[in-house]
Amino acid sequence: MSGTCVIFDLDGTLVDSEILCNQAFVDLLPELGETAEQLMRRYRGIKLDLTLADLESRIGRMLPATFEATYRERVAELFSERLQPVPGAAAMLESLDRPKCIASSGPPQKIAHSLKVSGLAGHFGDNIYSSYVVGIWKPDPGLFLHAARDMGHAPGNCIVVEDSDVGVQAASAAGMTVLRYDPHSAGKPDDREIVFNDMSLLKGMIVELEAERAH
Repeated sequence: MSGTCVIFDLDGTLVDSEILCNQAFVDLLPELGETAEQLMRRYRGIKLDLTLADLESRIGRMLPATFEATYRERVAELFSERLQPVPGAAAMLESLDRPKCIASSGPPQKIAHSLKVSGLAGHFGDNIYSSYVVGIWKPDPGLFLHAARDMGHAPGNCIVVEDSDVGVQAASAAGMTVLRYDPHSAGKPDDREIVFNDMSLLKGMIVELEAERAH
């Protein structure tokens, strides 16, 4: 299919979930002695089993076999209480008249819960792709390639919106244009991606990229 398909990461890109996911670690592992903000900088975009292994090495003991389930329960509680879309995301999605989907490293139930609580679910329908279903995690490009193929678009016609290093690496390896959302940046070009700090700018950036591609 011709035209542009926009592939969105979810956590930290469309919903402000990273801080809550790491708050769950603070709540469950107070001996870490770190804030959610510190943990977020360390673990942003990292696969959960790698994060848990790192946490075990840092606290000097094995986590109980039930820890992952307990952690996910705490995350779900925090999402229900406090999860919000990132500023400007809802209006941006409402105006973005392009094929679009979610490609997330999270499990399907977490994705569905995040989209429901944040009020963004209606923008994506069934166009949801999870690493847990595909069996491929970023920075491997396979999740993005699977999403593009299922959406009917060539990689070169896809724009990926990401916030993490591993997501940027995956999208670049897939041969897709990368737009990195970083609300704390000044917004500047990079060798691999274009950085932006305001979701209200995204549609205009996509239109500009489409115009450049047409020429």
